[in-house]
Amino acid sequence: MVRGLRCLAAGLLLMGSAHAEGLNAARLGVLYNADVFSSREVALYYAAQRAVPPENVLGIHLPDVDVISPEAFTPIRRQALDQMPTTVQSLVLVWSRPYAVGCMSVTSAFAAGYRPQFCPLACTRTPISPLFDSGGWLPADTVGWWPAMLLPSDDVILARALIQRGVAADATASAGTLYLVRTGDPHRNVRAAGYAAVELMLAHRVHVMELSTPVNREAADAIGYFTGVTHVEELAKIRFRNGAVADHLTSKGGELDGTSQMPAIAWLRQGATASYGTVSEPCSFVEKFPDPLVLFEHYTHGETVLESYWKSVQMPGQGLFIGEPLSRPYGARRP
Repeated sequence: MVRGLRCLAAGLLLMGSAHAEGLNAARLGVLYNADVFSSREVALYYAAQRAVPPENVLGIHLPDVDVISPEAFTPIRRQALDQMPTTVQSLVLVWSRPYAVGCMSVTSAFAAGYRPQFCPLACTRTPISPLFDSGGWLPADTVGWWPAMLLPSDDVILARALIQRGVAADATASAGTLYLVRTGDPHRNVRAAGYAAVELMLAHRVHVMELSTPVNREAADAIGYFTGVTHVEELAKIRFRNGAVADHLTSKGGELDGTSQMPAIAWLRQGATASYGTVSEPCSFVEKFPDPLVLFEHYTHGETVLESYWKSVQMPGQGLFIGEPLSRPYGARRP
């Protein structure tokens, strides 16, 4: 019955404008760990700043571990989604741990449910997301997915600053620079093959600049920064605009407490509003990482950062999306 109502609602919305299909506060569910004070504090602050309906905000019980088992996770997800209003299409997960479910990221596991084929032990490609480079945004109604973004909450000061950056970015029509960095790491530089196409297709909407490592200059006014290394040596030289996205193609960027490689949260600490990293070995498959062209095609056409980031990854099973999901610099303000 619920699925039938969802499909009916989707059909009615599809007859409306593309704007009506986009993500907004009324279609965002906020989940927090009821056993961690900072998680609840940040979740309530976020809901207030973004005017998320109270019925969309839910505390759940989660073990405070880096990686939760699929067996423990599955009933938690089912119960959380059962309690969400049927209008909810996407989720923000307000905690820092867990960031993984088995070998899947927690954001992808909440989106699609735990599926071992999304992160096989062997180096191989995985199933393609039905949301890749798609139009509209009614994923729960159309494909039964609830795409999620993690808003790390252990550091409350960082979380509040991140939320404020996302809100401040809305409708600013940012004129920042999109930086595409070539590196000498052959395994992690695979996105560089597409940089020329990014510049060709996006130059009329955003300033695109290619750099090569070592980067010895300040990267000012960044609205995007994409590279491929284990550690971004020039991180302190990057100045991000509100709403900026940034990530580095490497194996362990989604391990937020990791020390062997730079974690994706380092981008947020430097001033980015959203980022991405994998939580288990993806090998050098470019499809498992954000495509800057697809991301900025959607972002500069007025979609939120959650929509744009999710649409930019063909194979997101191992990928952790982090940041403030409703940031929307390139469109009119939404209710």
